Amino acid sequence: MNRVNSKTGASTRQLIRITMLSAISFLLMAYQIPLPFIAPSFIQMDVSDLPIVVGSFAMGPVAGILISALKNILHIVIKGTTTGGVGELSNFIIGSVFAFTAGFVYSRNKSFKSAFLGLFLGSLAMTGVSIISNYYFIFPLYSKLMPMDAIIEAGSIVTSKITDLWSMMMYSILPFNLIKGFSVSALAMLIYKRVSPILKG
Repeated sequence: MNRVNSKTGASTRQLIRITMLSAISFLLMAYQIPLPFIAPSFIQMDVSDLPIVVGSFAMGPVAGILISALKNILHIVIKGTTTGGVGELSNFIIGSVFAFTAGFVYSRNKSFKSAFLGLFLGSLAMTGVSIISNYYFIFPLYSKLMPMDAIIEAGSIVTSKITDLWSMMMYSILPFNLIKGFSVSALAMLIYKRVSPILKG
């Protein structure tokens, strides 16, 4: 009986931590930074993946996916969506890949070196998936709300090298996600050891 209660208590504590990190991630999502030298105005950077990565390190890669999902659900329910849910779906896909990769690598050997490697590989994985998902799925879906010609034109304002969807991926989406991934990674390396005792109870 005590063992059952202990498992239930641990599950409850983990659920509370996931909910707490999701709420923090949702709040961070409200503070977006434009990168006009890389991306058009409808693509802005935030550090809302930071609590997701921290949660993935502390509770495992599946927890990171759950935090990413709950963050985007909260955003749609509370703030609404200006992209018909397409932006939130993309955010979930990319954030989940980042957190899962980083958390999985870290879980194999919990050390500073492993954390660094996990975040580095997570940033690369996130960038690679962002190119594939945006090119084949997200941008074509978003073009139902904003014509593809208008999307490409917005990109060409940033750089004349953007002339079609693929060049948008190469000259905007790729550097944008690398900057985002490495920025979140740097913050995660700075704060994780400070907050991990709280998350691990």
